[in-house]
Amino acid sequence: MAKEKKQPKRRSGGSIITKVLILAILVAIGVQLRSLHVQVQDAEAERDALAAQVETQRQENDALAADIAEGATDEKMKEIAQEELGLISPNQRVFSITN
Repeated sequence: MAKEKKQPKRRSGGSIITKVLILAILVAIGVQLRSLHVQVQDAEAERDALAAQVETQRQENDALAADIAEGATDEKMKEIAQEELGLISPNQRVFSITN
């Protein structure tokens, strides 16, 4: 029996194309995952901002509810007249400072 020389195996062109295609798919998946990660971070930031707004509004509502429960007192009427209508008491002096 004569020894036969083993010839190196040829790589078919299909295996290289398959590897390139798989690599392209993996890159596309990676880009999509990064995009989704950014969207999730943006949504979390928006959620946190909205939660802060809700808490601020809740505190304002609680203060208004306390004012309603307290009723109309003379002190509250004077405060509203000063803040909302710009009225002052006869013995009160107001200084306006502008830059």
